[in-house]
Amino acid sequence: MANFSKSNVPQFSVDVYQNEYLPDGGREVNAIVTVTATGGGTIGSAVAAPHLYSPGQGPSAAVAVMVDCSGSMDYPPTKMRNARDATSAAIDTLRDGVHFAVVGGTHVAKEVYPGGGRLAVADATTREQAKRALRGLNAGGGTAIGTWLRLADRLLSTADVAIRHGILLTDGRNEHESPEDLRAALDACAGRFTCDARGVGTDWEVKEVTGIASALLGTADIVADPAGLAADFTRVMETAMGKEVADVALRLWTPVGTTVRFVKQVAPTVEELTGRRTEAGPRAGDYPTGSWGDESRDYHVCVEVPAAGLGQEMLAARVSLVVPEPSGEAPGAGGGARNLGAQGLVRAVWTDDMAASTSINPQVAHYTGQAELAQVIQQGLDLRKAGDIDGATAKLGRAVQLAGASGNADTAKLLAKVVDVVDAAAGTVRLKAKVEEADEMTLETRSTKTVRVKKH
Repeated sequence: MANFSKSNVPQFSVDVYQNEYLPDGGREVNAIVTVTATGGGTIGSAVAAPHLYSPGQGPSAAVAVMVDCSGSMDYPPTKMRNARDATSAAIDTLRDGVHFAVVGGTHVAKEVYPGGGRLAVADATTREQAKRALRGLNAGGGTAIGTWLRLADRLLSTADVAIRHGILLTDGRNEHESPEDLRAALDACAGRFTCDARGVGTDWEVKEVTGIASALLGTADIVADPAGLAADFTRVMETAMGKEVADVALRLWTPVGTTVRFVKQVAPTVEELTGRRTEAGPRAGDYPTGSWGDESRDYHVCVEVPAAGLGQEMLAARVSLVVPEPSGEAPGAGGGARNLGAQGLVRAVWTDDMAASTSINPQVAHYTGQAELAQVIQQGLDLRKAGDIDGATAKLGRAVQLAGASGNADTAKLLAKVVDVVDAAAGTVRLKAKVEEADEMTLETRSTKTVRVKKH
């Protein structure tokens, strides 16, 4: 049995922010659930399973780096060199003992290192061998990302580890397989490993890259200048190395007669989780959140409760966190799940106090605005591409207004590269006549990034 220190396992906490007061006949209950994982805590046997750790190290992990080697990576020639350098930098960031592989992606997927359907174990020797193998990478061929993901899945599944993660780099559109093939690959890989996706340059499709990251519970971003790849890959790998618990699910229990309207992550990015629910026993469902290190995320939960009389109160929902039993099945997939010991309660109280029942909780109001901000940016950019200038102006004007009101300065800066802001508070803007493609793609890729509630 591996040596195991409970102190390495993060402690999870759950905080609920809501206005629990409803008017007579009111039925919709909204709450922001903040989940925080902090290292060094002890949570008893909730997660303390020896299989999570290797002797003398942090949680056991396996990583597959998927590098686009299609023909377009040669234009300009520095792009392929930057990709090789970035992958080398990521390999240097691997912790000793982590299992890893490098996949070269074209219209087929090839094992670059170590080969033979295996994973290497990171140490000084294997890192150098991998970097030598990278020098042989050349551009040529098409793009079929689903094949890259399926090979990564096969390789990652050979390791008996806690954390399985992919890093995917592409510079072009997925032109050598159908959208259905990519969707099938994502469906097959979902829940088996998480994956960060990066688009380099400006010739790739934003919705493809963000769709990959969303399906596999990772991050998506643009690296417009290939020279920035090494720094980005290093950050991504450092974050992956910091993950300590995999396959955490948000479990929502609701009483009889209560309907779950939606569950969405709202910070650090907006991510719709409602359709990803798996049943977890009577009136309970699990929503996947992926792997966690030391971090905090916010979720918006909305439920509809049966109408009740004035003065009555009820538990509208109970939120807890679970991980799979050591059998390896994901929470809600039919296997057992362990509770992480933290829970939050969402309440409903019916009152005739108009001031109480009409007040909107600041966290709920803020994140409702952030979710709308992400939506109107996407709608505005889609309308702009379709040539609907008036529609695009209205949507992006609303986005400027929301970004300013919520203090989302990063998004406001990105919007200012696409529109001329006449009056931010009123949302009055003009579309710029000429927009750099990289600026538009950056806004679209990062549109779901949110800021947390300002502390007063």
